[in-house]
Amino acid sequence: MAQHCKYIIEGMTEDGRKFRPSDWIDRISSMMASYGQSHRLVYSELLHPELYNGVKCLIIDTELEVKNPSMFEYVMHFAKSNNLKMSKVCDLESVKLGA
Repeated sequence: MAQHCKYIIEGMTEDGRKFRPSDWIDRISSMMASYGQSHRLVYSELLHPELYNGVKCLIIDTELEVKNPSMFEYVMHFAKSNNLKMSKVCDLESVKLGA
């Protein structure tokens, strides 16, 4: 059975500086969002903002690489080129999401 994993990109650089602009997570998440029946923005399960250990982060489901490779590549390149802290969590570790 294959593990299900997600990438977590924090709003901090590897050297501890806060990344600006502060709304970058919402901007990237909205690239795959759509408007629901309630006329409110609904984020994709594959790319969305979420709390992780009490900090707002960008969550990227590894399925994004299969379903939308160009978007996956764009977001990963953005994170790497801006030296953002990134980690990968799988199944059991993901219980920290939303906390």
